[in-house]
Amino acid sequence: MIKKRQPSESRRKKPKKRENGIGCRRSMRLLNVDPLGVSLPETPTQPTVVEDENPLLPPGPLAMTPENRDDNSELLKGFLQTWAEVNKTNSKNNEKELSSIKSYKANLSGMVISEDTVCKVTKGSIFSMALHPSEIRTLVAAGARSGQVGLWDLTHQPKEDGVYVFQPHSQPVSCLYFSPANPAHILSLSYDGTLRCGDFSKAVFEEVYRNEGSSFSSFDFLAEEASTLIVGHWDGRMSLVDRRTPGTSHEKLITSSLSKIRTVHVHPVHRQYFITAGLRDVHIYDARHLNPKRSQPLTSLSEHTRSIASAYFSPLTGHRVVTTCADCKLRVFDSSCISSQIPLLTTIRHNTNTGRWLTRFRAVWDPKQEDCIIVGSMAYPRQVEIFHETGKRVHSFLGGECLVSVCSINAMHPTRYILAGGNSSGKIHVFMN
Repeated sequence: MIKKRQPSESRRKKPKKRENGIGCRRSMRLLNVDPLGVSLPETPTQPTVVEDENPLLPPGPLAMTPENRDDNSELLKGFLQTWAEVNKTNSKNNEKELSSIKSYKANLSGMVISEDTVCKVTKGSIFSMALHPSEIRTLVAAGARSGQVGLWDLTHQPKEDGVYVFQPHSQPVSCLYFSPANPAHILSLSYDGTLRCGDFSKAVFEEVYRNEGSSFSSFDFLAEEASTLIVGHWDGRMSLVDRRTPGTSHEKLITSSLSKIRTVHVHPVHRQYFITAGLRDVHIYDARHLNPKRSQPLTSLSEHTRSIASAYFSPLTGHRVVTTCADCKLRVFDSSCISSQIPLLTTIRHNTNTGRWLTRFRAVWDPKQEDCIIVGSMAYPRQVEIFHETGKRVHSFLGGECLVSVCSINAMHPTRYILAGGNSSGKIHVFMN
């Protein structure tokens, strides 16, 4: 048998601790002891003042002072003057016809992206977007997480010369619209509890509505002349605002049956109806019968199993509603008859898991083609997708090296074939003919 090898006795032994040895030295100042051994009196601690990371901007109008350029520059005056006059020269085209899917797909195929149509406009993630309805020039507006509103005129070269960045809010700008009555006005709503109107002709952001005790999520125009608004709050309340009334307060503050409101959208034809997307439910209300204490909806769309990001009526007739849900499904409902039952027509499987760092997807209708839905995509290569209301994929916008990130927020021009998408770094990607 093989004997086990005995450990060698030459292994180094640990030194024994000295019983009367001197311990490690300690700072008498940290021990609050005088060098002579006398305890020092305790020093009074100063209260720490925590500064607000996003202080509210002062109430009242704010001058349109660009953060990326010199104040009162002639370039800014020319830029604002151009867009104030565009509104006067454009004629309204209220007659909208639905194109056939074949011709619609052909027009989409002709839309391309290039390095000249990709530009960083804001600081931080883009939370909202809008396209100016002009037929002759292209202006894209973006609302950012930082509270900025960026404007980009694509007719300028180099492209950086057409970018102007303003700071009308102190927190994320979650909703952005050009006024349907006067496109020289751009209205922006923010988490900071303010709703402002940027007037190109006056070069000022007027304050429309302010509620410092609340946080706003979305708004829409109840009247076509943009005089009355419905505003959604993150805590589930709603405000009815009349811009003709002096001051910046609401006409009514309504408590809804929802614990949270993410989006608000008004019916395009029967404008007394509006739809709200809550945490798990989608409700349709009648603006004529809003009870300040607790308003009950006309009907609910309760097919969703997880949190809802958005709900929108189709843009021309309002006969369809599209919702975006965290259960990786887009749902299309038949809203041709506002009654107690709104039937589900189509369920489209689509990856909506954007994670923590990307803005949540919000599927929207193409304002020119009310049976087609535009939504961002998590697929590779990066793309923006368009689906028909039946669930069939109509088109995928691929940009190659010009589109390497996820465009969470997208907007289509109301009459021209122009698509703008915003990502989490403040870049805008534009596809156009």
